[in-house]
Amino acid sequence: MIKTASFGVMHIVVAFLVVWAMTGDWMIGGAVALVEPLVNTVAYHFHEKVWLRIRDRKGREGGGSDDMLAA
Repeated sequence: MIKTASFGVMHIVVAFLVVWAMTGDWMIGGAVALVEPLVNTVAYHFHEKVWLRIRDRKGREGGGSDDMLAA
């Protein structure tokens, strides 16, 4: 859990620094650094649902291995 938390903090800091460097505005950098991980988390949820649906469909059809899904 500590590794996950430290990665989350690093993600926010990097997002802030990139946007701040691009815009020169620390408020925009801060806003993006807070909003982007939240949006990305929701997107990841739907991404996982799609991959689970693909895996389930392949399982029902008896088609191939899940090697590509593990990547």
